[in-house]
Amino acid sequence: MPSTPSYRRRDERPAPDPVALALQALGWIAAEPDRLDRLLALTGLDPADLRARADEPALLAAVLAFLEANEPDLVACAEAIDTSPEALVAAREALER
Repeated sequence: MPSTPSYRRRDERPAPDPVALALQALGWIAAEPDRLDRLLALTGLDPADLRARADEPALLAAVLAFLEANEPDLVACAEAIDTSPEALVAAREALER
């Protein structure tokens, strides 16, 4: 029986780290004041809260859910941070576990 190679095919990438993706997405949101204001208004957070809690999985999941609620933002963010919209959705799901 042939053994399975231990290397990955070129088209297989390891799953991105959900926290890293969410932090990149948060940075993308924060770069646009109107978008950041919308996030803060919808979450009830203020900038100090956002900074203080940026490492909390629940907050990071909420950031990604915010993007999911607006598909053009989700797609634009994914493109800007060199990932796919599906990867952002998967990251939110992982953070909610």
